[in-house]
Parts: sequence; structure tokens; C-alpha cells
Amino acid sequence: MIDIFLTAAHAAADVAATVIRPHFRSGVGADDKADESPITIADRTAELAMRAVLSQAFPDHTVSGEEFPAHNPGARYRWVLDPIDGTRAFITGRPQFGTLIALLDGDTPILGIIDQPITGERWIGAVGRPTQFRGAYGRAGCRPCKSLDQAELSATSPQIFEGADVQRWQNLSRQARRLTFGGDCYAYGLLALGQIDVIAEATMNLWDWAALVPIIEGAGGSVTDWNGRKLHPDGDGRILALGDPSLFDQASRALAA
Repeated sequence: MIDIFLTAAHAAADVAATVIRPHFRSGVGADDKADESPITIADRTAELAMRAVLSQAFPDHTVSGEEFPAHNPGARYRWVLDPIDGTRAFITGRPQFGTLIALLDGDTPILGIIDQPITGERWIGAVGRPTQFRGAYGRAGCRPCKSLDQAELSATSPQIFEGADVQRWQNLSRQARRLTFGGDCYAYGLLALGQIDVIAEATMNLWDWAALVPIIEGAGGSVTDWNGRKLHPDGDGRILALGDPSLFDQASRALAA
């Protein structure tokens, strides 16, 4: 059954890429949503195109996304879409964004795709299977990293941390070898290629993380909340992704300080 789901997910990623590419570096305008994040016509039309593909293939499934309400809510299988994760990068002409497609069985992600429509790179994760990577540079597989002081650390932006999380994040970043900001979902793809070791973030929504779980786990890494708990749609939005799961104790101590 997972192969049938994957075929539809690839078709949805393909149609989203077709919609997104003509708008890249085209001077496309952006509006601000209620949370002050930007949205473009590419976000909206790409999500609608993916919804059409998936709803036709699986009319009894729920299809939800960042930009529009859920179709057929309450079904066992739920598709979760983020047409452009990293819209700020997209509207400034940087290819550090991606289309995210996830399929959940209940509350558990069982399939995930990160697609970068400009570079043509695609990460494919499915429960119980090794992650696949389609791209010219790199191969799927997290790298070993036994010590936090040797770790490449990443987060989308320091602005995602608020209140006590600011200090907790700073404690973690001081112990890492290097820190890089930016990338959104693309950074998680790089973690699954063994280029990044740790990503810690906050304020993440379901559409931001659902596709990442099967990809990173299938590449040998782990994705949990800051306390090591399995991610849940009703969670607190804090994410800790590790290329080497043995780093968890070191990272969690830093984040708890």
C-alpha cells in the first residue's frame, strides 16, 4: 500500500514544482498572513494543485495544508502539505526552500517528501524503509557525531525562540562546533545527507515537521521534541532533530539548562 501512496506523493510534488518554478526570481509579490509570515500566489496555487492530485487519488483521505482548511477531516489517513516551506527564501531568490508532503496514519507520519523544485533534489521517506535521495550531490544517510562540540548546528532563525527558550537555545549553540541559520526544511534534508548534525527549533506546526520525520528516521537520525518525546500534532512546536541519536543526552541537557 505504501507504494501506491508514494506514487501519488511524487505526482503531487511534480505538479507543485511545475507551478512554483515560473514564479522563482520573477519578482512575485507577497502578502503578510496574520502571523506576519509571507504568502505568494505560488504558495496558494501549488497547494491547490497538490490537493487536486491527492483528493482525486484518495477521495476518502483527509487533505490539509498550511494555506487552506482541511478537506474531508477526520479520516484515518491524512495528507499534510506545505507548498513552500521557506517562503522568505523563495521571494528573495534563494533556493533554500522546499515543498513538503506528508501522509499520517492517525497521528503518525508514515511518508514524507521534501522536494526542491529549482535544484531538482528530492528526499523520500517511508516508514520501515531507508530514505532515498534524488540529486546530483550527496547520498541519503546521517553521519556519526558523538560529541556536541563537533556538531554542526542549525536553526531557521533566532527569532523563532521566545521567552525562556532564548536562553536554552543559546546554551545549546555555545556548545556546538558551528552554528548556521536559514534553510527551513532544506536544512533537514541536509541533515539526512550527513551535512548537518543538530537542528533545534520552536514554533513548528504540523505541516512544518510531519514530512521530516520519516525522512530523518529513514536516514538513521531521530526527530523528537526537546524532551525526547515523539512528535504529536498537539505538541508544543519544539523540535530536536539529530543525525546521530546518541547526541540526545548532550543536546537535551543543554536545552534544559
